[in-house]
Amino acid sequence: MQFQAPILGLKNHAEQSVFRPENMLRESRRQKSLDHIKVPRVCLLDPDGDLLLALQTNGRATKCEGWACYHTVMHKFEHEGLTFGIIGNAVGAAFSVLLAEQAFASGCELLISITSAGQIVPAAKAPYFILIERALRDEGTSYHYLPPARYVTADPALVKPVAAALRFTKLQVLEGASWTTDAPFRETATAIEAARAEGILAVEMEAAALYAFAQACGRKILCFAQITNQMGQIDGDFEKGEGNGVPAALSLLAIAARAALKVV
Repeated sequence: MQFQAPILGLKNHAEQSVFRPENMLRESRRQKSLDHIKVPRVCLLDPDGDLLLALQTNGRATKCEGWACYHTVMHKFEHEGLTFGIIGNAVGAAFSVLLAEQAFASGCELLISITSAGQIVPAAKAPYFILIERALRDEGTSYHYLPPARYVTADPALVKPVAAALRFTKLQVLEGASWTTDAPFRETATAIEAARAEGILAVEMEAAALYAFAQACGRKILCFAQITNQMGQIDGDFEKGEGNGVPAALSLLAIAARAALKVV
């Protein structure tokens, strides 16, 4: 009998899960005596936590009382007339989708992820951003939402207006593919070269899973990679630029949110 990896078996992608985020949040609210308050319309996953830390340091972030998640705290902040929810340190495919499921169940309508990433193709001098149009599915979470395939794509209806809006800014933002992996410390020379041969621009840990969830469940999600490193292969790596990359990330966030909300 031919072996099939468990992650590819026992999957009926059209069948609804018994365990629902709405039900878990209901019980969390009951246990914590929380009112059912919607989170902001636009929420941000900040895997590095640098943006949230800067907002907290400057007194701009306050706790979002409507967030009933067992595992994290959501904060909210205002920027350029928009209100955002933000969750820091949302690292990895499984954790990011766990939070995304709960965010949309709590009133989020648009989720944006901005993560630092490793450079695969030297398309520009770091730091710069990539609007991830498609992601190589080298992680586990996406296979629970969509049948096996090499890539998962972002929603073109979101990507097109956001890409157009970003072209008229001073921000350096490329568009292209990323490689999503669960194992950053297994980014071997062979794997990197294979990704480079496919024209993949960056390696990160969340996009494929978030896009699979978005596609399967009809959610609006955009993923950005901030190219900050060459996987630690050079001295002085992992730099984000002026203000630790916070001003650029906030500018990117506001532009992307305004453009995307027109089609949400």
